[in-house]
Amino acid sequence: MEVNVHEAKTNFSKLLERVALGEEVVIAKAGKPVARLVPLKQRGHKRVLGTAKGDFVVPDDFNSPLPKRVESSFWK
Repeated sequence: MEVNVHEAKTNFSKLLERVALGEEVVIAKAGKPVARLVPLKQRGHKRVLGTAKGDFVVPDDFNSPLPKRVESSFWK
């Protein structure tokens, strides 16, 4: 489906409903297509927290200030 900018602004919510159902909407300005509304692809799976547990260890000094020799390399 193709709509002009004015129609897209006026009926944006309705156009989003159609896109959510899988339809593609092209928005045209002065008869020339300039944008396309398409449905987003759903992610294949949900991410699960804790799956990397045991793969690495955060050192105790993680939040400690950097050594002066390292810190000085940032202020050249």
